[in-house]
Amino acid sequence: MIVFFLPLPRNSDQKFDMENRICKLFGIRYPIIQAGMVWCSGWRLASAVSNHGGLGLLGAGSMHPEVLREHIQKTKQATDTPFGVNIPLFYPELETILNIIKEEHVPVVFTSAGSPKKLTSWLKERGIIVAHVIASSSFAIKSEEAGVDAIVAEGFEAGGHNGKEETTTMTLIPAVRKVTSLPLLAAGGIGTGEAMLAAMALGADGVQIGSRFAISEESSAHPDFKKLVTGLAEGDTKLALKKIGAVRLIKNEFFQEANKLEQKGASPDELRILLGRGRAKKGMFEGDLVEGELEIGQVSAIISEVLPVKTIIENLIKEYQHAKERLIGNQFEF
Repeated sequence: MIVFFLPLPRNSDQKFDMENRICKLFGIRYPIIQAGMVWCSGWRLASAVSNHGGLGLLGAGSMHPEVLREHIQKTKQATDTPFGVNIPLFYPELETILNIIKEEHVPVVFTSAGSPKKLTSWLKERGIIVAHVIASSSFAIKSEEAGVDAIVAEGFEAGGHNGKEETTTMTLIPAVRKVTSLPLLAAGGIGTGEAMLAAMALGADGVQIGSRFAISEESSAHPDFKKLVTGLAEGDTKLALKKIGAVRLIKNEFFQEANKLEQKGASPDELRILLGRGRAKKGMFEGDLVEGELEIGQVSAIISEVLPVKTIIENLIKEYQHAKERLIGNQFEF
């Protein structure tokens, strides 16, 4: 008979400070990154996450350049801890955004939705820490070759732009861990401390969380959108618009229309016409729950209330510690 025991945890959450690669890289207390979500991640959310031990990110994808500059400056005023900016690489005014990043001395940039080679060298030459978001092992390899400092592996469960392969986080994290030794963040379906522990058991060094922070008091999302999310059940979201950029949506009237077009074999151009301009803003920021594009992850099914960031992070750490202690008590044998 062989009996296995899990290692005992230290009593203090300061273990993250001393040992964790994500904490060391970004200069934060907990290995928790708030995703840079469009129409949710303004200065109030980013600064709150940073002030309470994580790394807050501004979502540049939904900001005109001067609006981003304003949010960077307000974040600096609201926190003296590290923060960053998420830049989708398809952004139409990318050069202007980069100049603002440089002029405002932003310490951290997360890039997504494009090749990691596009900006990594330029950013690192200016002393900026770079992480890149991927959804496959092959892009993890390309990210390491491009010289990024960390990788975010985002599974199929996530809201926002997603991988077409529909690889789940539980499958993706160990696969990516096999091909890279870089600091690794798990994303997609993570909204509790238990999920955080599971991701780290699979090989991640920390987590990037979107949906749980999108439905926080400090999120800039519309109150009606937040309220809708707290009432969602399993199966109320689905991946859509794969031909023009896979995104997980709440099944409202806009989703149903887009889904019908996709099932009929609509071309990318037809889907772009339906999507139009400002559809996500209309839904998540302005609160049109019928015709708006409502992006959220599968973890929304277990989000039942709108909480302040401070409480969300405290809950994550308590749940993480309790889950770890519970596992220690579950010795097993064979």
